Amino acid sequence: MNQLVLSVPTISCGHCVKAIAESVGEVPGVGSVAVDFTAKTVLVTGAADPAAVREAIADAGYEVAR
Repeated sequence: MNQLVLSVPTISCGHCVKAIAESVGEVPGVGSVAVDFTAKTVLVTGAADPAAVREAIADAGYEVAR
């Protein structure tokens, strides 16, 4: 199972965590999603396309750091 860790510096509250987790959780191939408010990271496990995960985060209104 693959792991993808993304930095999302615009995470600022519990609502952000929930919105990102729900959006990323809908991406095909995602096994699990862990959003860390303090570290401002998103950990995704599974076989999801990284580009699709980034797009899901953007669709939720957040920007992934490059």
